[in-house]
Amino acid sequence: MADTKTRILTKSGELFRRNGYVGTGLKQIAAEADAPFGSIYHFFPGGKQQLAAEVIRAAGRMYQARVAEVLNQGTDPAHAMQVAFADAAQLLIETDFADACPIATIALEVASTNEQLRQVTAEVFTEWIDAGIAWFVHWGYPRPLARELSIAFLNALEGAFVLARALRSIEPLEVAGATMSAAVSAAAPAPGEG
Repeated sequence: MADTKTRILTKSGELFRRNGYVGTGLKQIAAEADAPFGSIYHFFPGGKQQLAAEVIRAAGRMYQARVAEVLNQGTDPAHAMQVAFADAAQLLIETDFADACPIATIALEVASTNEQLRQVTAEVFTEWIDAGIAWFVHWGYPRPLARELSIAFLNALEGAFVLARALRSIEPLEVAGATMSAAVSAAAPAPGEG
């Protein structure tokens, strides 16, 4: 069985992703994590805000690694886009549309109400953009274009998650995947270019 701190982080991540930051209480976290209530303040003396910041950073690293793994299954960048969006659609199906991006739910909620958590979500998104840039550069795209494609990928994925959850349909992910695949293909550097 995972240690108490790990259980608290894991359960907090699940609850924040599904219910949001405001919609998740510390007593609920303690109960879901099968942890004494006082252990939250033992491990996170800054309370719910510190816990959320650590969850955001940990979930950001985990999700970045998952996306990188999925993208690397593609035979080329255009195919990788299809694989990534298909994987995202499968995640939604498996969780009955409850789980999507581990950061977006909190980011949308705290962007104009909690500066510390907004900054933490911005740090994670920046790390994701940088990872995307490196991935596209690896495939030969010039750095400025790689940045644009990385941001477009995140925009498409995050927006598709929101629509898919609201509509309870994977169609937004399918459309976003096809659109990103076409954009990446159209922007592909010529052999020897880049």
